[in-house]
Amino acid sequence: MKYPIGIQTFAKIREENFLYIDKTRDVYQLAKDGGYYFISRPRRFGKSLLVTTLEAYFQGRKELFDGLAISELEKEWKQYPVLHIDLNAAKYTTPQALISIIDGHLRQFEQSYGKVPEEDTVSERFKGVIKRAYEQTGQQVVILVDEYDKPLLEAIGNPELQNDYRTTLKSFYGVAKTMDSYIRFAFFTGVTKFSKVSVFSDLNNLKDISLDDRFAEICGITEKEIRDKLDAQVGEMAEYNGMSKEECYEKLKKQYDGYHFSKRSVGIYNPFSLLNALDSQDFGDYWFASGTPTFLVETMKRNNYDLERLTREEATADLLGSLDSIDTNPIPLIYQSGYLTIKGYDPRFMTYRLDFPNEEVERGFSRFLFRYYTPVSQGKDSFIKDFVMAIEAGRVERFMSLLETLFAGQDYQIVGEAELYFHNAVSLIFKMVGFYTETERHTSDGRMDMLVQTADYIYIFEFKLDKSADEALAQIDENQYALPFATDPRMLYKIGVNFSSKTRRIESWKMVER
Repeated sequence: MKYPIGIQTFAKIREENFLYIDKTRDVYQLAKDGGYYFISRPRRFGKSLLVTTLEAYFQGRKELFDGLAISELEKEWKQYPVLHIDLNAAKYTTPQALISIIDGHLRQFEQSYGKVPEEDTVSERFKGVIKRAYEQTGQQVVILVDEYDKPLLEAIGNPELQNDYRTTLKSFYGVAKTMDSYIRFAFFTGVTKFSKVSVFSDLNNLKDISLDDRFAEICGITEKEIRDKLDAQVGEMAEYNGMSKEECYEKLKKQYDGYHFSKRSVGIYNPFSLLNALDSQDFGDYWFASGTPTFLVETMKRNNYDLERLTREEATADLLGSLDSIDTNPIPLIYQSGYLTIKGYDPRFMTYRLDFPNEEVERGFSRFLFRYYTPVSQGKDSFIKDFVMAIEAGRVERFMSLLETLFAGQDYQIVGEAELYFHNAVSLIFKMVGFYTETERHTSDGRMDMLVQTADYIYIFEFKLDKSADEALAQIDENQYALPFATDPRMLYKIGVNFSSKTRRIESWKMVER
């Protein structure tokens, strides 16, 4: 089996006999009625492959589609002039960077359809190309824009540069609306959607299919597709790892499945991770390792986001479909970037429940956040390993000493509200511990409780801010947190911790054995 890892061109995949999961029925459904479409999907989810599939279809390259679903549906195979614009392969650090990329694409189009000297701006040149392509071929034009938002995402945190890009793109993309009579089909992809008063405000006939049930499976791979096309390869991976085929399916599902792109969507596997896993026969963290969400974390920190909310967020379709609220709410960015996905829908209030899609994303994102939200980034990379080993050995003094030392670094400057800082830092520490032990978290009214269980020990933690360790222990007793474990033979420790907002350190802690 030849896996198309890193290959995003439909023609190359078909000509060189790489694996292709047939999405052409959806391509035909999109294309047959024409129109202007937008779809948002996380990075490395097959957006570029979808764009090049549309490109080959509208170029009339019938031979590439032999044996696929569309070959039974399409009868005419007309050839249209296709203007394919890819904004992904560039770094956008200056205003001129975007103009240079657009200029490069326009030069290529102008070589085919000519140029008029009076056309000075990129918008005027784009209009001219569209008109001449129609006049010279007798067919309406197809416009395909891949990763339209790459410049805007790279400029997050730089309002002046982002506004410059926004103005350029708004004018450039708005051409599609003014040249409607010359256009057969237009399709835009991206990770995010900047809408309303943003880049698509002039292109108000654009249909967003990001949450459309009909196209929920157009990118990514379903379990049915795996079992239909890759069952033998899953069997080989299972044998290599010493497990049954069904055990392998179950682990692949936990690791890479779980994306939902509409309220009725089946689970969608991340194609990049799945194919890498089958190719290497190893359950690695491929998607997260292929890119770091630095811009996303910076946005969360600017918004003073409470990390405990990540697994219990709810949002409307309007919120999920736009980044216009990014300065006050980072959830649309977190969702559209693929770190959260739809896990439920409430029809009464028309809200989506969000959570991590799978173990790969939860583990990778937590590890990345850990280095941003805790002092561990100051050279204490072995902290979690040492902490877990002390917990598993029942060495309370050791793991509390580690926790005290972690927060005691004089060179670590805490920015923002102390309670939220401590809340986020401790939450992440125990989430990381939870990847190796069993943890449960219960949070209300600013008070944080933590339960950690190992084969031999039970730990009940209560954390306080600017109070005392005795008060923390008292709350454990008052709320009878230990009662469910009254007959459990394991050693149980109740641990009260007080954190100081003044020193930003652990001020005191106490432990009581059952």
